[in-house]
Amino acid sequence: MKFKELQIIEPILRALEKEKYEMPSPIQEQAIPPLLKGRDLQGCAQTGTGKTAAFAIPILQLLSEKKIAPKQKRAIKSLILTPTRELAIQIYDSFSTYGQYTKLKFGVIYGGVSQKPQEQVLQKGIDVLVATPGRLNDLINQKIVDLSKVEIFVLDEADRMLDMGFLNDVKKIINKVPKKKQTMLFSATMSDEISKVAKTILVNPVHTSVTPVSSAVDTVDQYLYQVDKVNKKNLLQDLLKDPSVESALVFTRTKHGADRVVRDLNRAKISAAAIHGNKSQGARQRALGDFKNRVTRVLVATDIAARGIDIDELTHVFNFDLPNIPETYIHRIGRTGRAGMGGTAISFCDFNEKPLLKDIEKLMGKQVPKIGEHPYPMVNTAPPEKKNNRKRH
Repeated sequence: MKFKELQIIEPILRALEKEKYEMPSPIQEQAIPPLLKGRDLQGCAQTGTGKTAAFAIPILQLLSEKKIAPKQKRAIKSLILTPTRELAIQIYDSFSTYGQYTKLKFGVIYGGVSQKPQEQVLQKGIDVLVATPGRLNDLINQKIVDLSKVEIFVLDEADRMLDMGFLNDVKKIINKVPKKKQTMLFSATMSDEISKVAKTILVNPVHTSVTPVSSAVDTVDQYLYQVDKVNKKNLLQDLLKDPSVESALVFTRTKHGADRVVRDLNRAKISAAAIHGNKSQGARQRALGDFKNRVTRVLVATDIAARGIDIDELTHVFNFDLPNIPETYIHRIGRTGRAGMGGTAISFCDFNEKPLLKDIEKLMGKQVPKIGEHPYPMVNTAPPEKKNNRKRH
């Protein structure tokens, strides 16, 4: 299927053709037709699946079809709420790209910077606003933002919103937009809490679900080191001595784990920074900027924090901890080997993670090649013995 078969209007098709977009991704193919009909949508999709275009294209088309009186001041007709500055900027850029031949105006607001330039953009009038929850609530309270005319509302990365503690901010914003509107909710995972939020804001939604693109399984060189948990930090430091590891994204399961890895690496004189939900917006942006500019060689992240990070020329991904969800492994390793470049994914597996490895290999339909000889071979090859707690008589 091609984009033109989705009944997309000419100005948007022209922009897509200019960007060399020909075939819609699975999430775009599933989401665009019902969204053009005005349906609500609940989408389960991670970054890298083409999710932004899946909601941006229908929004651009629906708003372009509405006539605006020449002297009528533009009001915010669509609000896209996203958890971080990085994602907000990327979504704004996408709207600007796909909507470059429409007559629509776009704006983006986020914290950590002066609000004055953002105020000026809002005062000129925009049709689509991309925002992070904290700054948006600040501007609402100052009566600088009016959401009373919103017709299309998107809650993006819902699970990350909850992880970063934005639930109350999101609820306040939802109370400011009209009850009658078209709503879309996107999340990489669908926990009970997110399902509850979805039920409160969606009306008879269409459900779409896609897994990350699995081409990384074939294009990325994968290696597995079996290692005891206590020696993972030593093995990581040893592997990072290799100068071919020009830039490395290291995944940990928890925020505290990410901070611990960074401390250990910095002690070993390896430049590293962490990026996760407990870090301030400014700290995350600095860490990401330093990594992209090669000031920092290693970026340590949790899965949720890594979403929306778009890094070209990333040479290595390290799975310091194996993920609980096998699809997440494919998403992680797909961070490297982009833009036709070679990429390497190295995973550590301790004894307790063997079931996770089994699930990953089952999903891929093949085994991850194991490195037999290395300085920190696994010693613990059996479950710990249970202590006998029976009282002696």
